[in-house]
Amino acid sequence: MTITPGNDPGAPYGLKTRLMAGMEIHVELDTRSKMWTDAPNVAHPEFLNSEPNTLLSPVVIGMPGTLPVINEQAVEMSILVGLALNCDIATHTKWDRKSYWYPDLPKNYQISQYDEPICGEGSLDIPGRDATKTIRITRAHLEEDAGKLLHELPGGGFSDGSLVDLNRAGTPLLEIVTEPDFDSADQAVAFGQMLRDICRHLGVTQGIMQKGHMRFEPNINVVIEKDGETFKTPVVEIKNLNSFKAVHGAIMHEHERQVEQWLKDGKVMGARAKSTRGWDDVNLVTTPQREKEDADEYRYFPDPDLCEVEVTDEMMDRVRAQMVELPLARLRRYTGELGLKEIDAKAIIDEPATTRFYEAILTAGADAVAAAKLMRNNLSKLANEKGVLPDALGISAGQVAGVLTLSKAGRIGSSVVDNLLAACADSDDPAEQLAEANNWVQVQDDSALEAWVDEVLANPKMARSVEDVKAGKDKAINALLGQVMRLSKGSANPQQVTGMIKDKLQG
Repeated sequence: MTITPGNDPGAPYGLKTRLMAGMEIHVELDTRSKMWTDAPNVAHPEFLNSEPNTLLSPVVIGMPGTLPVINEQAVEMSILVGLALNCDIATHTKWDRKSYWYPDLPKNYQISQYDEPICGEGSLDIPGRDATKTIRITRAHLEEDAGKLLHELPGGGFSDGSLVDLNRAGTPLLEIVTEPDFDSADQAVAFGQMLRDICRHLGVTQGIMQKGHMRFEPNINVVIEKDGETFKTPVVEIKNLNSFKAVHGAIMHEHERQVEQWLKDGKVMGARAKSTRGWDDVNLVTTPQREKEDADEYRYFPDPDLCEVEVTDEMMDRVRAQMVELPLARLRRYTGELGLKEIDAKAIIDEPATTRFYEAILTAGADAVAAAKLMRNNLSKLANEKGVLPDALGISAGQVAGVLTLSKAGRIGSSVVDNLLAACADSDDPAEQLAEANNWVQVQDDSALEAWVDEVLANPKMARSVEDVKAGKDKAINALLGQVMRLSKGSANPQQVTGMIKDKLQG
């Protein structure tokens, strides 16, 4: 059976079911160095494409006698995200050792936070079709990432065993945990997209899903009603999803699978009942991995090598000063106060760098609506050709504002805007100076325009068009206008020329 929204997978069996899902979201922070050492951080843009096992240090690989040192910037980034999620920020927090063994975890324990996380309870509202949904945040704690296992050889094909890359080990990792407030896959995806937008606009992560900068782990079970009784299936955690398509597909599949599994074995939620599963992107099914440990099995205890953190008023003030307008609030301002179309506003907000560039253009004095259209059409076209974002074209915000001023005043035609922007990308000169140097400024002198118009109207080859215009066929003006533009080498103002032709032939 294929599940669609509103289609209960229990209905064919006479059951009424309800999905319950929470999320664990791992956000790799893009500090320049790792969480406990000055080794380079693979999540930072400078080190994004480093060769395997080149971003290491004695601390990262767990050498005896090494001591960790706290990355203060990672702590502040975590607080910043917590503020955006309306979390209670701890004034005192500590570090704990979480014991488990994996080949990509050299120390055999992870430094994390257990009972005193940096960010406590919070909430995030996600807009829905019918109403806003409030998702409760349980906590957001700071820890270190593990490395990763590679099952494919760098040149292609599979190895007999697994390869270990420790570049990611020790990367600052903020784990955000929600309450089980999602009752649909659509809600989970909307939350994930909004959280990604928030974190990217705050500048705490690059948010490149394919690189694992954000990984989503839905915790899913199903409430089943049968013959007046209620049953809850065991919670299943789907590990390391790095696309919203995978998040949606895994939740939808797991809803159906858990109903069918309960019909087979009748198992319900209880101690040691959790399990983890992976997602098969090819077959679109979840696959079993292992039984899930409960918290006591990790043998948490305070890390003896790290000092506890006191979050001072001074630190909070410093972090609050870094807060920016969040994407949803900005979208509402753009479409409301500034009057942008939603499609234009979303295109600008999609990339934080583009948003900052747009704001700089407005600061330079440009009209908001005209600037948005230019961004979405002309600048985006040029940026796509160059393979960069609009802010990286080499065009200043002042130059863009200058292009818009010339266009609004009718001093340049729409046909030369792209050429003028390209010229701005290669020069620091003001837009007006570049337009004049390239003879792109439209001639608005009536005597010059009239001379060109008279020459065209007197041309025997244009006699048919002249007669058509006299007869009231306005479309025929285009042929005459085209000839005037050719004579003026594109410098004539089309609106003025059109008016002049009408006055001479229809006036």
